[in-house]
Amino acid sequence: MALTRRQMDQKLDEHFGYEAADNVEGVLATLTHDADHDIVGYPTGPTKGREAARGFYESLFSDLSDGSVKSQRRYYGEDFMVDDSLWTGKAPGRPFGLEGKGRPLAFRLLHIIEFTEVGDIKRENVWIDLASILQQLPQDK
Repeated sequence: MALTRRQMDQKLDEHFGYEAADNVEGVLATLTHDADHDIVGYPTGPTKGREAARGFYESLFSDLSDGSVKSQRRYYGEDFMVDDSLWTGKAPGRPFGLEGKGRPLAFRLLHIIEFTEVGDIKRENVWIDLASILQQLPQDK
């Protein structure tokens, strides 16, 4: 039986809520044990499984702070959704290898999320608007 849009929304909103709270364990709990996790362009490349995704979230939570995600629009399929969101917060660390210097930051994210029959995330693909980040976090020459 296919998930409803409401069930998909609840799971992704739960995932985003854990991210906003910098809760690594919570975020990982929304993923299946063997989840495919792919932050497109991230140096590690795609990873497989919760534990392999841990490093990304630990790094993310030290590099970005006070973050919130607001979905702009969502599209749904039988066992997947596409979420177009805006992230806003601060960059105290080195997000995506750039010196944040505590500056404010906002950028778009595109998630493609695939779910199991019970609503866990079995695949997360994320595209980040790096061009916008580069404009907001110019680097000293």
